[in-house]
Amino acid sequence: MSPTATFAPSCSSVSVDSRTDEVLPVLGRDVQVPLVTGGEAPYAALDYAASAPALQRVWDDVAAYAPYYGSVHRGAGHLSQLSTELFENSRRTVAEFLGCREGDQVVFTRATTDSLNLLAAALPEGTRVFVFETEHHASLLPWRAHDVTYLDAPRSPEAAVATLESALHAAPAGPKLVCVTGASNVTGEVWPVRALARAAHRHGARLVLDAAQLAPHRRVSLTELEADWVAFSGHKLYAPFGAGVLAGRADWLRAAEPYLAGGGASRRVSRTDDGTVEVEWQRSEARHEAGSPNVIGAYAIASACRALTEAGFDRLAAREEELLGRLRKGLADLPEVKVLSLFGADADRVGVVSFVVEGWNSSHFAAALSAEYGIGVRDGLFCAHPLLRTLLGQRGDTPGECGAAGGTPALNAIRVSFGAGTPDEHVDRFVTAVRELVRDGARWTYRTEDGRCVPDSA
Repeated sequence: MSPTATFAPSCSSVSVDSRTDEVLPVLGRDVQVPLVTGGEAPYAALDYAASAPALQRVWDDVAAYAPYYGSVHRGAGHLSQLSTELFENSRRTVAEFLGCREGDQVVFTRATTDSLNLLAAALPEGTRVFVFETEHHASLLPWRAHDVTYLDAPRSPEAAVATLESALHAAPAGPKLVCVTGASNVTGEVWPVRALARAAHRHGARLVLDAAQLAPHRRVSLTELEADWVAFSGHKLYAPFGAGVLAGRADWLRAAEPYLAGGGASRRVSRTDDGTVEVEWQRSEARHEAGSPNVIGAYAIASACRALTEAGFDRLAAREEELLGRLRKGLADLPEVKVLSLFGADADRVGVVSFVVEGWNSSHFAAALSAEYGIGVRDGLFCAHPLLRTLLGQRGDTPGECGAAGGTPALNAIRVSFGAGTPDEHVDRFVTAVRELVRDGARWTYRTEDGRCVPDSA
């Protein structure tokens, strides 16, 4: 009998009234938070781009497995065998979710940042890297030990392809890598990944896709997008258990020194005649998964992949488009609100919108949304400082004091983001709250504390 016959993942169907509620139920739907003005409100989680809440389905699957948890690739006992099979089955589930090709590897990491640093450590000597200034720091910074060409922010998908073509054409011979986001964590705009991959391949370069923001919203297929690698994080894919993925071509990964040296990455270790240690490294994914693998994190990602696939990305995207339309219409009715965009109003987007409000410090505005309305959003520069400086223009280099108005506008913005678990009411309440704050101002006083705006005590 197969070890996994002891328990099975959840088979609960995805059947929710999409007219009034979320497509995939998430944890935290009933959490009540206190308001400074008195009473409580249901918490409206609108910060999915930072970390999405866990799917109920994922939580149930992890809870069902937890009593059977055991060491992976280490033991002869029943629970170790079960956990090993579950871990490797999770790898196969993720590979299918990502449309991996024959020979591709799926390496479990800690998050997108870890995945891209792993790939950076595996690049052949002399690799030249091309990256747009619009990237999240996780995909902007890992390449600094290599020869990096930073590309200016394009103002259209077509300009992005042309900019990359020009830079690659001028580059000398040798290994080349292009790193690009699938969807911006600031504007939500979807990038022309397949066109960029084809441009890269025409010039002998490879492409890695940062899908941290794309994978929770749209189908991501290495085969269809023609990318060489893809990286994403579990905590943005409704599986917040400390795992991520790097998937794609195996050759550079097999040729590189292990990302971490240790147990699991090594196939054979022996002492040599001169007293040193000789190591034969693994050639499978284990080469870059040293230590005890995060089996719960990997299983949680696989559970989320199954849930999203069963719900159907067409259905998810259609409902998200409906919520996005309501949100953008509500903001467009307020002339004081400026929505940030690279590609313009008609660009393809996922459920991520950033904006600034005339006369408001963004930290102050976000604090008021939380304290007075029970709405959680993000404010700041979203780990994409060069992009925000481009989008915000001639603003100051500091966030500014809480409540500051007039003078040079502060360098920060507000980001609202949502996904499969967002009820209609959360978006509607957000639009109403923005309208009331713009029209009437905050009902409470706030102060700056450790660089953040917080409500004054009563």
